[in-house]
Amino acid sequence: MRALQEKVILITGGTAGIGLSCVKAYVDAGAKVAFIGLEQELVNDTQQLIGAPHLGICADVTNAAEVEEAIALVVQTFGRLDAIHNNAGLASPSKPLHLTTDEEWENLMQVNLKSILFTMRYGYPHLKNTKGCVLHTSSLVGEIGQENHAAYSATKGAVNALTKSMAIDYAADGIRVNAVLPAAVMTPMLKNWVQEQAVPERTLNFLNDIHLLGYCPEGDVIADACVFLLSDNARFITGVSLPVSGGAELGYRRNT
Repeated sequence: MRALQEKVILITGGTAGIGLSCVKAYVDAGAKVAFIGLEQELVNDTQQLIGAPHLGICADVTNAAEVEEAIALVVQTFGRLDAIHNNAGLASPSKPLHLTTDEEWENLMQVNLKSILFTMRYGYPHLKNTKGCVLHTSSLVGEIGQENHAAYSATKGAVNALTKSMAIDYAADGIRVNAVLPAAVMTPMLKNWVQEQAVPERTLNFLNDIHLLGYCPEGDVIADACVFLLSDNARFITGVSLPVSGGAELGYRRNT
C-alpha cells in the first residue's frame, strides 16, 4: 500500500514551487488531492497535469469566505478531509524592518499567517472526524533569521510557534500538527532570481555551498518529507518543526 493511500489532502499554494512538488508527490503516494491556487490558469495547468479524481480550486487564502467554500467543496467531493497542508506563502519584500511598508507587512501576515487561521477554522471539524493532521510549510529563517528579510522571517517564526501550540491544543482530538523548514529550494522563482544577480554563477555556488550536503535541492526533497509527515508512518510525531535543509543551519556558519 502506498503511504497516503486514499487519504484526502488539501494543500494551499499548490500550483508552483514546493506546493506543486507536493501535489505530485501526494498523488504518487495514493492520495486524493485538492489544491488551492490563486491564478485560474495555473490551477487549470495543474489540474490537467494530475487529472481525475483530484480537485483544483481557484481561491484566495486570505479571504475567509473563499477558504470556507473551498473546504466545503473538498468534503462534498470526497466525503472527508484527512489533512491540510498550509503551503501558500509570500516571501517579498527583502528588506530590513524599518524599510518595510505597512502594506508589505500586512500582505505577509495575511498570506503566511492568517490563511492558517482560516483553514483551521473551517477544517477543524472535518479533521476531528478523521483524526487527521496539519502540516505547515515554514522556513529555516524562522529559527535562525535572515539578512534583509525581517518581516518574512517573523512570519515563519510565528508559524513555528503556531505548530507547537496547535499540536498541544488538538492532541486530544487525535490531530497531529507539524511543520517542514526548508532552507533554499531551487524553485523556478529562485532560479529566476539567481539569473538576475550580478554574477549568477557566484550566487548559485553560494546556494549550493551553504548546504552541508553540497547542493541546493529542488522541491521533491521537501515533498518526500511532507509525504512522511502526513502518513501513518509519522503517527506518533506532532509539534515538530523539521528542518529539511541539508544542514544549512550549520553550513552558513562555515568559513568559505
